[in-house]
Amino acid sequence: MNATEALTERLRVEQLLLPGMAGYEEVVAIWNGAVENRPAVVVHCESTADVQAVVHIAGEFGLPLSVRGGGHDWAGRSLAHDGVVIDLTGMRQVSVDAEARAATVGGGALISDLIAATQPHELSAATGTYGGVGLAGLTLGGGYGPINGVAGLALDNLLGAEVVLADGRVVDTDDDPELFWALRGGGGNFGVVTELRVRLHPIPTVLAGFIMFSWTEAAAVLRAFGNQITDAPDELTAQFSVVTGPADEPVLMIAPTWSGDPAAGEKVIAQLEQLGTPLMSQVGPMPYQGILDLYEPFIENGLHVVIQTRSLAAIDDDAVEAVVRAVESMPGKKCLISTHHCHGASTRVPLEATAFGLRQPHFVVEIVPMWDPDQDGPAHQRWAREFSDALAPFALPGGYPNLLGPDEREQLDEAYGANATRLRAAKAKYDPANVFTAIGLPEAEEEPHLRG
Repeated sequence: MNATEALTERLRVEQLLLPGMAGYEEVVAIWNGAVENRPAVVVHCESTADVQAVVHIAGEFGLPLSVRGGGHDWAGRSLAHDGVVIDLTGMRQVSVDAEARAATVGGGALISDLIAATQPHELSAATGTYGGVGLAGLTLGGGYGPINGVAGLALDNLLGAEVVLADGRVVDTDDDPELFWALRGGGGNFGVVTELRVRLHPIPTVLAGFIMFSWTEAAAVLRAFGNQITDAPDELTAQFSVVTGPADEPVLMIAPTWSGDPAAGEKVIAQLEQLGTPLMSQVGPMPYQGILDLYEPFIENGLHVVIQTRSLAAIDDDAVEAVVRAVESMPGKKCLISTHHCHGASTRVPLEATAFGLRQPHFVVEIVPMWDPDQDGPAHQRWAREFSDALAPFALPGGYPNLLGPDEREQLDEAYGANATRLRAAKAKYDPANVFTAIGLPEAEEEPHLRG
């Protein structure tokens, strides 16, 4: 008996997708079109029992195993090449307890699923800005977002989880505090999270949108922005991005989100508009879902993508000069530079309280070259590396694990700071055979490199 036959015995045959079958190509077509991993079988799981069965059988036959939620890991780790994929897209249920301000969320749910369920109750959740990302993957690895100043990172709002471990056991983190600690920042490296319980916030609307500036005044605006944002109140979380604008030229966009008193927020937004002469300013009241809608046009599935990332303590002269030089050498019009603003509530969580490795105020810089398959891929990859290297001398140690590729060993080894030793011990306890490789973990010098 082979693995496919064993899976057929335990599950319904229609839950299995093999190469050549209808629907297989759609499932393995993730956001990054450059990923060419071809799983031997994709299993559409509908319950925790289904996940247990797949974990047992993959282990029995010694097959690589991966978990697919939203399919937005740019490095393609959700698709185990020649292995078994646990497809959680059939587990997207969300239930809201408005009185407790909490939601119970299936392991395959997207950010958009959660927000669609919470908005009728005038509640919001700490998430990222694009609705198509899987909530579990975002949360377990960190989860920067537009309200982290008042709500913390997504992982700070995880109340508990149900996890299928590598040996097939189902564990609730209420009964295992160490697993709960490791999940919050250590990613899906300890098992398959089949259910999450997350905290909700009474934020019915926010002030959000984009303020666009000409690239000719970008350096001055960025310097002023860096000075102003240093003392931002918790209610203001703001990021900047560089994209190709309507005139086919790079433009600077400031993207504020204000989650406090609207009258006070309007004054803060006006100050941001006065950083330069806006080409356009469209900031106004909207439900949290409106933030997700704002970022939808910037995501195009099927492009080739690589990501580099650095974390900066401030947007200072060094950072501004590096950004300006990078934009001058940008190899294509679909390249993106974006930042996340970490401050307020996110920085008041003690470092040792979760596995996440950076709690001081900082900015995460995402360097995201995207290109059509017929364009010059090496030039885009080289641009990203050179920009990352230019930021390195004044960047904070490590980087954001959710964005770091498996080859960024030096950054990964520093990404968890003082939590690295405890995190390695948790990995050895819960997944000693290294079955799960969701995001990179720190390695001890004497250890062989973990795969993926």
